[in-house]
Amino acid sequence: MPTKATGSDVLPVRVGATRLTATRAAPSQAQDFDQQLVWITVALLLWGLVMVYSASIAMPENPRFAKYTHTYFLVRHAMWLGIAGVGALLAYQVPLSVWEKSARPLFVASLVLLALVLVPHVGKVVYGARRWISAGPLSFQPSELAKFTILLYAADYMVRKMEDKERFFRAVWPMGAATAIVGVLLLAEPDMGAFMVIAVIAMGILFLGGVNARMFFLIVFVLLGAFAAIIASSQWRRERIFAYLDPWSETNALAKGYQLTHSLIAIGRGEIFGVGLGGSVEKLNWLPEAHTDFLLAVIGEEFGLVGVLLVIGLFFWLVKRMMDIGRQAIALDRVFAGLVAQGVAVWMGFQAFINMGVNLGALPTKGLTLPLMSYGGSAILVNLAAIAVVLRIDKENRTLMHGGRV
Repeated sequence: MPTKATGSDVLPVRVGATRLTATRAAPSQAQDFDQQLVWITVALLLWGLVMVYSASIAMPENPRFAKYTHTYFLVRHAMWLGIAGVGALLAYQVPLSVWEKSARPLFVASLVLLALVLVPHVGKVVYGARRWISAGPLSFQPSELAKFTILLYAADYMVRKMEDKERFFRAVWPMGAATAIVGVLLLAEPDMGAFMVIAVIAMGILFLGGVNARMFFLIVFVLLGAFAAIIASSQWRRERIFAYLDPWSETNALAKGYQLTHSLIAIGRGEIFGVGLGGSVEKLNWLPEAHTDFLLAVIGEEFGLVGVLLVIGLFFWLVKRMMDIGRQAIALDRVFAGLVAQGVAVWMGFQAFINMGVNLGALPTKGLTLPLMSYGGSAILVNLAAIAVVLRIDKENRTLMHGGRV
């Protein structure tokens, strides 16, 4: 009677002196998301949480913040990280086809919110700027949402206008008009920094979408002219530029150049390896906005040149991974998905570049936070949602490459 074969002696084969038997195949699981992008994002978020606490711990000693506890900003930032994490998980579940169909409605909704900010008793005024809408104990900044929706709208627009991308009035003019509308609303707040980022996002997607090089340089020239006219027509913006050119003068050191000079002092104190976590002196109510716009200066003081270079390296890696995911999507003939991924890379990279340039004294002072690290709830929420969309693009890319359908 033949006996039932066991797993170790099925179809034995002898090759020379070696006896080969069938073995069970080990199951292999393909990753459905980019782990490098996830871990870079987590590293920036956690480091940012620690630095927000370090930069804000002494703020209650200032009479303006006397009612706050030492952990006030830490708790709120951690709460926003939790909300943003849930929002990112939800955004990750949405297929790119849904984002593409929703691009125009979402853009219109962001315009409505930008207009609502300007309505008295609806928009919240902080330091003379009306940029926030209060929702109970929390505040939301519509300009952050506008960065994401202009990105979706520009990517969808380029897909629809692909055949007309060589014609200026058909390909560029409508997108320019949409950006101008956003710009008018943002400058009324005023928020020129957000307008600069949005303009670069739109311009970057037009370039990545294949707009004629001559038209692209014409767009750059027009934008530079527009920003120059905006600065020339505003006295306080001109003063800020002049203060940047000579921040140490008696006139500027205690006025428009105050933040820049103390940022440079903080970074100078850090030298190569820094004074150690928690050891910053400038955060002791010398450097304004140390937990938001000038968080990098505190990092430079406490972690030195090594810390600053590490932050730059992490952002470079973040942008590279998103660019690679975008190129892969375009190679799979998913133009909208590819432009969205690369648009998020342009957004994060440009805003980080501006913030770092301001902190290091290479660029004029501008109210832009360091993405994923600085204190700011709505910015963290929208940034994480955008990265989740990029991860969704990567997941769909992998599904297609393994023969699946999206």
